[in-house]
Parts: sequence; structure tokens; C-alpha cells
Amino acid sequence: MNSVEKTQLESKIIEVLETCFDPEIPVNIYELGLVYSIDVGDTGDVEIKMTLTTPNCPVATSLPGEVQAKVKAIESVKSVKVDVVWDPPWDSSKISEGAKLQLGMI
Repeated sequence: MNSVEKTQLESKIIEVLETCFDPEIPVNIYELGLVYSIDVGDTGDVEIKMTLTTPNCPVATSLPGEVQAKVKAIESVKSVKVDVVWDPPWDSSKISEGAKLQLGMI
């Protein structure tokens, strides 16, 4: 997979991540800043590092699985590994400007 194909696949992954929502905040996980990195390998293997708003998040057990299933369904994705990380901790500064506007934060 060349760099253009990787970039296109990453764009598709972001589109899919924008369909995943934290149930407590009406904004998708990508705009909330919960996705720290998306790494697309040469063979279509995808590694996603993400976090949750809190360790006690009600979807702590289900959201990573939802992310994995939705990304795995994308054509050209061979495998998906989702790592939930707590460092750096999530805070509201990671929310996109558009999401802050939607939430009435600006």
C-alpha cells in the first residue's frame, strides 16, 4: 500500500470513527479528541490509540469493540488493533473547534 492509498484509507477510517459516539456527550469520538492516533500499515493493518473521557465511562467495555468492528468492515483493512490508553489523559482541550461550538463551549 503506497502513501496515497494509506492517506485515503485513513480518511475512510476517520469517516467511520465519526459515526461512533460517547453516549454522555452528543459528539462523535473523533471530534471529541478521543482518538489519539491512527496508524495504517503497508499491508492494511490498522492500529488505533484512543482514550475515553473517564476510566469509569459507561461504554468502556463496548466502545473499543464498536470502533474495531466498524473499522474492520472497511474495504482494504486487513486487521484492526484498538489500544485504549490513559496517557495523556483526555480533557476538554482535545475537543475540536466545531464540536466546542456544537456543545456551546465557545
